[in-house]
Amino acid sequence: MAITAKVMIKTVNLGKTVSTSEGQLTILKGIDIEIKRSESVAIVGASGSGKTTLLSLLAGLDTPSEGQIFLGEEEITAFDEEQRALMRGRMVGFVFQTFQLLGSLTAIENVMLPAELKRDPQAEPKARELLRRVGLEHRMQHYPRQLSGGEQQRVAIARAFASSAEILFADEPTGNLDSATGATIIDLIFDLNAEFGTTLVLVTHDPRLAERCGRSINITAGELAAAPAQGQAGQRQGLGQ
Repeated sequence: MAITAKVMIKTVNLGKTVSTSEGQLTILKGIDIEIKRSESVAIVGASGSGKTTLLSLLAGLDTPSEGQIFLGEEEITAFDEEQRALMRGRMVGFVFQTFQLLGSLTAIENVMLPAELKRDPQAEPKARELLRRVGLEHRMQHYPRQLSGGEQQRVAIARAFASSAEILFADEPTGNLDSATGATIIDLIFDLNAEFGTTLVLVTHDPRLAERCGRSINITAGELAAAPAQGQAGQRQGLGQ
């Protein structure tokens, strides 16, 4: 099935079913979505609705029970695990609620890692610049245990953009942060996303975060809900505004 150059993510009749002690449990059913290049989209819904499962499928971290997923020109549902891993390294960046930094690496080493894996000779200067952009130029040699939660998430954001990924997936990126710190993280994500022209897909319970996206995809009991709400993308510019 062809995918247009303007579409970065497409799903066709996507479904996920798992076996439980009580029989088959349908987590997602009949998910048809299209996300354009450089678009920002929030996946919203009640706890247990299937939001994180959908994100995991789109990112190639999990495989569907039925349907197709296209990232760019490639149908990742036709890939084996090794091919999906290569695709993630080439195309995808992640920001998680729990930061997922490597405790044995300093802040700059964590940020450099994705670019180093791609053998980018500019890995270190890119990492230094991104850490400067997120306000951590004075923390480059600190380990995650020496950083606050907000600082760890800023390192994670810098790392996500360091590899020049085409798609950024974020799972509750402000979920473990206080309100003020969360607002700063939201600004950082959207400022850098606009600068790099990344396609942003995030799962969130935070209405402030969803409103910053171009639109929302609402998942209810594993299915698409009514027409997506429009966000406020592009209405705010600059950090801290």
